[in-house]
Amino acid sequence: MPESTVRMTLRYARLAGLGYLVIIVSGIFAEFFVRSSLIVPGDAAATAANIAASELLYRGGLASEFLMLAADVMVAGALYVVFRAVDRNLALLAAFFRLTHASIVAVNLLNVYVPLLLLGNVGSLAALGEGQRQALALLLLEAHGYGYAIGLVFFGVSCAILGYLVLRSRYVPRVLGVLLLVAAVGYLVDSFGRTLLTHYAEHESLFGMVVLLPAFVAEVSFCLWLLVKRVDAGRVEQFLASTPH
Repeated sequence: MPESTVRMTLRYARLAGLGYLVIIVSGIFAEFFVRSSLIVPGDAAATAANIAASELLYRGGLASEFLMLAADVMVAGALYVVFRAVDRNLALLAAFFRLTHASIVAVNLLNVYVPLLLLGNVGSLAALGEGQRQALALLLLEAHGYGYAIGLVFFGVSCAILGYLVLRSRYVPRVLGVLLLVAAVGYLVDSFGRTLLTHYAEHESLFGMVVLLPAFVAEVSFCLWLLVKRVDAGRVEQFLASTPH
């Protein structure tokens, strides 16, 4: 197998790790340092006041999601290159599911962008009272969470395929494949739970701890391994040499 193929696999594995790091840092900033600090569930007026007082922070959270989406597209392509030797069709399918997730999340960002219009210059929205505009802004921000739930269905499937590819490869630790499969189950359970349970909000913290926390650990572990431990060139070469192409 050409040495260039091995070098390309290693290079794109590092690129995937870097992209994962960007996704994790950007996502944490947008969700926990921006939205969680500004949005007051059930209180449209307080949420509007928080956004008005920290509009630059709010916009920074939105910009960080742009960065996260760009990194997600990069990771989809990089992981395809890393695992195409294992199964080209499955690696491509995983990339398509991940790109579908990114597309849904991108459109879903309108639910974060439009509140700026509602709470800013009134313009053509003058017919709506201030309270109505605030209520609509909060509704859109809450809808953003449901948009994520839709995207995570596709992301969960992508993680499941990726976990399977890791298990079949011999150049990435199998434990990471197991963790990614656990993450896939977590994302799917949370998305369908949010959709099917009428009182999901009452159990959201439980879902976060039991379902999504293990998924977060799985992705952080995969990211750190790609960046710190990295793919071993010898193992990649052995795998490629033993696999018919």
